[in-house]
Amino acid sequence: MRATWRRLPARLHDVGWEPGLVVPAADGSPLITDHYFPRAEGDFPTLLVRSPYGRGVPWSPMYGLLFAEQGFHVVLQSCRGTGGSGGAFDLWRNEAADGRATVSWLREQPWFNGTLGTVGPSYLGYVQWALAMDPPPELRAMVVQVGLHDPYALFHAHGALCLETALAVGVGMTYQHQGMAPFLRATLRLQRRLRDVITAQPLRGAYASALGGEVPWLDDVMTHPDAEDPYWRGASLARAAERLGVPTSLITGWHDTLADQTFEQYDRLRRAGCETALLVGPWTHTSALQQGWPEVFAESLAWLRAHLCADPSGLRPTRVRVHVGGENAWRNLDDWPPATAVSPWFPTAQGHLTRQAPTDSAPLTSFCYDPGDPTPSLGGPLLSRTAGPRDNSSLEAREDVLTFTGPPLTEPVDILGPVSARLSISTDTGHADVFTRLCDVDAQGRSVNICDGLGRLRTDGQEPSQITVPMSSTAHRFAVGHRIRWQISGGAHPRYARSPGNGESPVDATAFTPVRITVHADSALMLAMHARGSGLGPAGNG
Repeated sequence: MRATWRRLPARLHDVGWEPGLVVPAADGSPLITDHYFPRAEGDFPTLLVRSPYGRGVPWSPMYGLLFAEQGFHVVLQSCRGTGGSGGAFDLWRNEAADGRATVSWLREQPWFNGTLGTVGPSYLGYVQWALAMDPPPELRAMVVQVGLHDPYALFHAHGALCLETALAVGVGMTYQHQGMAPFLRATLRLQRRLRDVITAQPLRGAYASALGGEVPWLDDVMTHPDAEDPYWRGASLARAAERLGVPTSLITGWHDTLADQTFEQYDRLRRAGCETALLVGPWTHTSALQQGWPEVFAESLAWLRAHLCADPSGLRPTRVRVHVGGENAWRNLDDWPPATAVSPWFPTAQGHLTRQAPTDSAPLTSFCYDPGDPTPSLGGPLLSRTAGPRDNSSLEAREDVLTFTGPPLTEPVDILGPVSARLSISTDTGHADVFTRLCDVDAQGRSVNICDGLGRLRTDGQEPSQITVPMSSTAHRFAVGHRIRWQISGGAHPRYARSPGNGESPVDATAFTPVRITVHADSALMLAMHARGSGLGPAGNG
């Protein structure tokens, strides 16, 4: 690790290890726990790390060893039903009670000094929010890294199934706690059989051959697309942040599949008056814990030392720090999002993107989305190695992908904040998904994705329907000579399950209907712009 991440801090203490401790849950289920500790005299605060992914690599070195070296007791525990712990794993229903039971056990340990923090990424963030629903008095700090608080929003986007994410989480939850070898074998098996799974008709149950059998909770999340379904009751822990008083550091990446959940967490904590900090790097969900680990670890350590050890020397001067793409620079901000003016950019029939508002809502252009040959997904916020910024040239060469491109910029243009698309769409079947993406086109014509989103809509006859599609947030500089591009298509498969085009459930559909999707002139790309001057070419249009 030290050879890989050369910017890690020097070790302060040798580390001891007590593996395989048994912590009783409230119902008596044994929760298997490892204890890492500094081999030194004195009191040290405790970090609780609860994981459904096992207690070995990478969790043992990244959390057990590294934090214990810096002067913390680290309690690394396998969630129930995983890593040897008793009981059955459930995607969310047991974490609050099991977290409280673990804190009760901590109170009885002679080395526990009454000062507790939590830290961890992804689902390890979810268990932190579960404990924060009714925080114990000992809890003094949280660090939620690329964290989850709403399982529904992980698996569904406006009713559309996030298929690739669901399959990746299914493999991780089922196999990673068994060790790296079983997890890698399962991952490779899914890759080999992925095409068969994602093209199956119907989609329901098709994953079983790739995942080595049925996974009941995965069936459940795939077949409950409605956020208001009673199945999802209690799954979201959003309200924990609405009343929290525990200082909480939030870390994400611009291409993290959970970035929007992190921004929601930050907004709720700010409105609650809770002390919080936000770090957003040029990372995906996984690269934040790989290439980004030196920054993520330093941020986490500084926050925990400040609030558990009364040592604020490592804190940065501002609440928010973001990496600005295009500029490849970090920027300190007082808050997120910063105060901005949202500017609409409008498409034209010639494929241009202009600041000039249209005079009507006439049809501009159309394309055919064929579920039998669905528009592929490329890059973006995924859990796979293909996540992040990618050259979109091959995607934009397809006939089922529209692009609207602005003029070469004469001055840099900074986009800082949420991005959205205000779409006016008509269809010939009444049912469609619309995928919309912001891209940066360089002087050589290479188009790279910045942020995106998908919406599902119903239309009636030839009359257009209006839908606003959130496209996440960004901090990006469009350089001189670059152009702003708006990309529109009927899907991104297999990132999202393909729309059948006929109103049937994407999970159960056995018949597909091609859809003619028409974009109308009153559609607009909404950008939170910071610019010196207009930055536009002649007449401000394409």
